[in-house]
Amino acid sequence: MSFQWTVVATFLYVEIGVVVTLMLPFISPSRWQKIFKSRLINSLAGYSYIYFNVFIAILVLLVVDAIREVRKYATPEDTPVDLKHNPDAENLAHMKLFRAQRNFYIAGFALFLWFVIRRLVILISVHATVKADCEANKRQAQSATDAARRLLEDKENKTNKTKEETLKESEDTVAKEKSMAVELDTAKEELIKTKNELKRLKLDFETLQRQAEGTNKEYDRLLGEHGKLQEKVDLLANENSKKDK
Repeated sequence: MSFQWTVVATFLYVEIGVVVTLMLPFISPSRWQKIFKSRLINSLAGYSYIYFNVFIAILVLLVVDAIREVRKYATPEDTPVDLKHNPDAENLAHMKLFRAQRNFYIAGFALFLWFVIRRLVILISVHATVKADCEANKRQAQSATDAARRLLEDKENKTNKTKEETLKESEDTVAKEKSMAVELDTAKEELIKTKNELKRLKLDFETLQRQAEGTNKEYDRLLGEHGKLQEKVDLLANENSKKDK
């Protein structure tokens, strides 16, 4: 296979992969819409019309060339060699015809899938846009319905209320306010008691701290006197040992 037909075959395989990917059921149209609106795709979309027409022109030229090759090798009568008495030439002619037909199929399917991909992308974008609009309209309708229902319920509640219920509600409100005032006074008293207790504990802690400091100083003093007495005892012991000698 020549270089150009290798490139066309690779392009065809890539198109098949793209079509299969676009048809995957677990990727939603909204996800594809986000991918299409990405920065990289938007940078390429500005020249998409040029890319599309250029690829179409190239593929059309390749299809025409493949058709010409098929017609050329499909009429063996025009060849100067007698294919019936020359098996090698006949096999070569069949091989060339097969290659021409293969190239025609490759270029034709590549051209066809190029239109299919463009159509799929457009349909997916339209589907995602319509779906988003439907969801937005649905949310608006639902919110409007909820607001209307709340207004009707409030109106019914206001209509069904009587003076006795209103008076009872006011009495309950006054009782709650009185209860809250009592609780507030109790909380204030407890707060004052807590503050006084905290001050007392702070004084006790300071007293204990001073006592601990005094104890440490007394311990240091006793430790110093003990050291001095120990030195005197050692001195006396040395003198007595010298007298004994």
